[in-house]
Amino acid sequence: MNIHYTKPGLNDIKELMHIENLGFRPDEAATEKAMSERIKNIPDTFIVARDEQDKIIGYVVGPVINNRYLTDDLFENTHPNPTSEGFQSILSLVVHPDYRGRGIATRLLERLEEACKKSQRNGITLTCLDYLIPFYEANGFVNEGKSVSTHAGETWFNLVKEL
Repeated sequence: MNIHYTKPGLNDIKELMHIENLGFRPDEAATEKAMSERIKNIPDTFIVARDEQDKIIGYVVGPVINNRYLTDDLFENTHPNPTSEGFQSILSLVVHPDYRGRGIATRLLERLEEACKKSQRNGITLTCLDYLIPFYEANGFVNEGKSVSTHAGETWFNLVKEL
C-alpha cells in the first residue's frame, strides 16, 4: 500500500468527520465546527494519511500549548501555533477501521514528531483512555497518571513524550 501524507483542506471536512466519528463516540468526537477551526488555524500540525486514490485513511491533529497536559477547552477552541517551543498536543489520532493494524498510526506519530523537532517543541502530550496506553507506551510515551479532564465523562490518562 502506497500512503502519502498531506495537510488537509476545508474540502476534506466530510471525510475527516466520517473518520473522526468512526474513531470516537459521539460525545468524544470533535464537532464539524471544531474540525474546521483546526484545519484553518493549525495546518502545520494536522497531518493526513491518504491512500493511492487520495482517500483519507487517517490523521493526527493538535495545537501547540504552553502546558504539559491538555485542558478540555482545547477540544473546542483552537488558536494558531507559536513558531517554536511549547508542547505539541494531540487531540485526535484516528485511522479508518479498514486500515488499522498496518502501522499507519505509528507513522502519523513519527511524522508529527519530526515536525515537532524542527520547531524545537519540548515534547508531545495527549490524553487517552486506558486501553490505548500500551500503544502509546510502545511509541515512546510515558503514562504520567490520570488526567483532570472530564471530556465526555471518561477517565483519561496523561501521556507525554519528551523531545
